[in-house]
Amino acid sequence: MGAKDEAAFEAFVAARSGDLLRTAVLLTRDRGHAEDLLQTALVKAYRRWNRIGGDPYPYVRRVLVTTAASWRRLRTTQEIVALPAHEYATPDGTDVVDERQRMTDVLATLPPRMRAVLVLRYTEDLSEADTAELLGCSVHTVRSQTVRGLARLRALLGAGAPSIVLEEC
Repeated sequence: MGAKDEAAFEAFVAARSGDLLRTAVLLTRDRGHAEDLLQTALVKAYRRWNRIGGDPYPYVRRVLVTTAASWRRLRTTQEIVALPAHEYATPDGTDVVDERQRMTDVLATLPPRMRAVLVLRYTEDLSEADTAELLGCSVHTVRSQTVRGLARLRALLGAGAPSIVLEEC
């Protein structure tokens, strides 16, 4: 390719790459894939640049569209990921948020003192004595409210859940 053709190609890329990238994004729905697609289309156009007559934009756009279609066909046959049977998907974190919300809702159904005892004991990690002092009640009251509160939480949430979820809140 001569210097004149190379300068014309560079001018075309500078002037029209934004429009082509927008088309590529609409075709792929992913900016990264769209940039790769545009790069591939421009390489293909560069190889035939001296044979393109008139406005090169329709030609490059056509290359962009046909390359996107062939990528889609390749992806459907080649990029199928098969996970081994023994591997499980990792949790995405929404389960933890759902469980916290569930625990918050169940805690809201408890009487205020019982709720305060459980929150102070398990989320603030206070001792029975510190909790009793903070609430202005006896240690025995804190113990009984803890036992009753955990029993209610177990009944509402299921066995084993309260201590695990309270510590995470």
